[in-house]
Amino acid sequence: MTTPRYVPDMRVLISFLLMVWALPVGAQDRRASHCIALVENTPGIEMIHTASWQDPLTDEFTVRLHYIAHASFLLQTAGGLSVVTDYTGFLGSTDLVPDVVTMNHAHSTHWTERPDPRIPHVLPGWGDFGVGIDHHLDLGEMLVRNVSTDIRSSFSGVEANGNSIFVFEVAGLCIGHLGHLHHVPTPEQFAALGRLDVVMAAVDGGTTLPLPDMIKVLERLRSSIVIPMHWFSGQALERFLTEIGNDFPIQRVGRPSVEISLRDLPSRPTVVVLTPAYLTAAQ
Repeated sequence: MTTPRYVPDMRVLISFLLMVWALPVGAQDRRASHCIALVENTPGIEMIHTASWQDPLTDEFTVRLHYIAHASFLLQTAGGLSVVTDYTGFLGSTDLVPDVVTMNHAHSTHWTERPDPRIPHVLPGWGDFGVGIDHHLDLGEMLVRNVSTDIRSSFSGVEANGNSIFVFEVAGLCIGHLGHLHHVPTPEQFAALGRLDVVMAAVDGGTTLPLPDMIKVLERLRSSIVIPMHWFSGQALERFLTEIGNDFPIQRVGRPSVEISLRDLPSRPTVVVLTPAYLTAAQ
C-alpha cells in the first residue's frame, strides 16, 4: 500500500508565517528598526528649511543636518542630541561635544586616534581586521546602527567589513551616511539598510565609487533626499550633478544647514546641495 504524500495546506502555512512575523522582536532574534520594513513613502510638502546649527529645534519631528566638511556632518535633534559623522577631531571654532561620533578608517580624513574623551559614544566603523563591527546604540530619541562594507586595503587588496554605512533612525526618519563606500552593496546589505529617507553619498568618483556605480546605488535606494559629500572640488560636484540631473531634481541650498522632517520630504528623489562650513559662533 502506498502512503499518500503529504501536501501542506497553504492556508495553514500562510497563517504560520503571519504568526512568526507578528512575534516580538526578541522572539525572531532581530533588532528593532522602523527603517527595515515594507513601507510606502507618502509624498509631502516639497520644502527644505535652512537654519543655523545653534538655533533650537522647536519641532520634535524635525532633524537638522549641518555639512561641516568632507564627509563630516552634524545631526541635531529636538531633544538636544548631537551626532557627528566621520569625526576627525576638529569641528571648527566651537567647543561642542557631540553625544555620538562615528568614524571610518579608509583615510585619516574620516577618523581620529584621539577623539575628545568627553564624547560619551565613539563608534568606529571597523573592528578586527576582516571581522568588522556591530553597533546598535539606542539613545531613546535616536537609534544608531551600522552595516559593514568592504574597503580597499594596502595590505591584502580588500579588507572585508573594513568600513561601515551608519544609519540614524530619528523623528520617524531613516538617515544614512554611506561613508567611504568602495563597492556596490550586496542585496543582503541593501536589505540590512532598509528604507533610507535621507542619504549622504560620496560623489568624488575616484577614491570611493566610480560615479556610474554610485548613481546606481542612489537609484536603488530611491531616497527622498540625496546630499552629496566628499567631492574635493566644485568640478567634481558639478560632474556628479550633471550625470544625475536627468533623473533627480537638484536643489542648491547655498548654506551648510537644513532642517528636515518626514512630512516635508520631496515627492520624488531630490539632490540637495549643501555648502560645507566648519562650526563657528557666527553661524
